[in-house]
Amino acid sequence: MLEIKNLGVHYRGIHALRGVSLHVKKGDIFALIGPNGAGKSSLVNALSGIVPSSGEILFEGEPLGGRAAHLRSRAGIIQVPEGRRVIAPLSVAENLQLGRQAAGVRGSDAADLERVHALFPVLLQRRDQLSGSLSGGQQQMLAIGRALMGRPKVLMLDEPSLGLAPVIIKDVFWALVQLNSEGLTILLVEQNARLALQTASRAAVLEQGRIVQQGMAAELAEDPTIADHYFGRAGLIA
Repeated sequence: MLEIKNLGVHYRGIHALRGVSLHVKKGDIFALIGPNGAGKSSLVNALSGIVPSSGEILFEGEPLGGRAAHLRSRAGIIQVPEGRRVIAPLSVAENLQLGRQAAGVRGSDAADLERVHALFPVLLQRRDQLSGSLSGGQQQMLAIGRALMGRPKVLMLDEPSLGLAPVIIKDVFWALVQLNSEGLTILLVEQNARLALQTASRAAVLEQGRIVQQGMAAELAEDPTIADHYFGRAGLIA
């Protein structure tokens, strides 16, 4: 589904990524873990076309090359950004429609809305509420719902658990597992290493802009080196 070869990102005098290579199979939940500043956000931003990059990115076997960000989203590569970034002055319903319009989706939105409301019933209950007045957890659900309205082939999430209460984190990750069970491919960037490895099928560890380890998520979760480095207080969500 998605193949990255020798990816580099260099901006503002910083080498954020150096020679990163990995592949995300169709139907995967692929987790990318690592410390702050490792380059995780730079990687998803490069895939989205938000930042310039070197190397090669193949999507469904086709090179993305210099394809602009809006064309990548219309091809099916859709990102849920860190910090949610909902449009605060717009209602929940308007934010959802914005996700649809930005991805250039045509036709009826009834089935897409039904899917989003089934995953996150609170978005139906608060459809006319201004998005800026939602709680952080509700905004995260809205950000995911907005991305789903664009009918992604690959859904990329940047730190979806950041700043959320444990009970909301469980709801959000349950939704991701449900979406994956329906066939959606997911690239998950997450600092909560334990939670990410519990959720994913495959994973990679990024440190200082380089992939230092990758493989099956269950095997990486049993690696004592990863446990020592990443299963601290931030990784205790069961």
